[in-house]
Amino acid sequence: MIKAKKKFGQNFLNDDIILNKIIQSMPKDDLKVVEIGPGLGDLTKKLLQHKKVVAFEIDDDLCQILKSNLGSFIKKGQLDLKCKDVLQYWENKNLLEYKYNLIANLPYYIATRIILKLLKDDNCVNILAMIQKEVAEKFCATHNNRDFGAISIITGLVGKSEILFDILPEYFTPSPKVTSSFLKIEKKKELVGKSGVFQNDNELLRFERYLRTCFLAPRKTLRKNLLSYDKDIIASCFDTFGIELNTRPHQLSPTKYLKIFKKVEDERKKNRGNCTQTTSNKPKQ
Repeated sequence: MIKAKKKFGQNFLNDDIILNKIIQSMPKDDLKVVEIGPGLGDLTKKLLQHKKVVAFEIDDDLCQILKSNLGSFIKKGQLDLKCKDVLQYWENKNLLEYKYNLIANLPYYIATRIILKLLKDDNCVNILAMIQKEVAEKFCATHNNRDFGAISIITGLVGKSEILFDILPEYFTPSPKVTSSFLKIEKKKELVGKSGVFQNDNELLRFERYLRTCFLAPRKTLRKNLLSYDKDIIASCFDTFGIELNTRPHQLSPTKYLKIFKKVEDERKKNRGNCTQTTSNKPKQ
């Protein structure tokens, strides 16, 4: 039996009941499945009974086991096994050149980073991932919930999220110290693009910086956290969108966060345009 490696966050799920629940939750479509961190291949085998799979495994020792145990699927073209770090392979915005669903037991130490990349990936249609329960709750949190934050807002703007079921530590080898949850995010919109929530990556980066400012001091009012922005514009936003002055960061919906940001962006563009126009109209010396 191969020993799990802590540096890769390995906890192998091998309970048939849980594995079958994952399979039952798969979207009813013909898309390929991406699996990140297939481990010993227990979930991979079940996925391959229904879908073509592209699997990314960083551990060379596990890759050799997967090649040996699942070699027939590789030969038939059912399984595309990539023995590399998915984050290094993920050089561009989209992981693959075609639409796919992510179904995986993600390593805890990079789960949040991977899911945020998947939310930005136009070709990822659905995300079904086993992650730490407290992290899953943050992705699913709605406003007025104590777990609500920046990742809840970004997820809420892209689609619908829910926790399908929890998994106790004893279903893994070795057993983690925390409870896991199987998270589903059904993407309804592109995050970036012509028809997306944001027009380009730079606009998304500004939105992410704006969210960090909004949640800088979660116990303070949102208005106080936004003191670095033009106070007249913020006051106008609160008045226009019916936001109480004592509203705290976790009390505002993703839609209203986006509305404030868009209004701030419009004013920024206007001011930049006015500066350009003033400079161009200056008489030459």
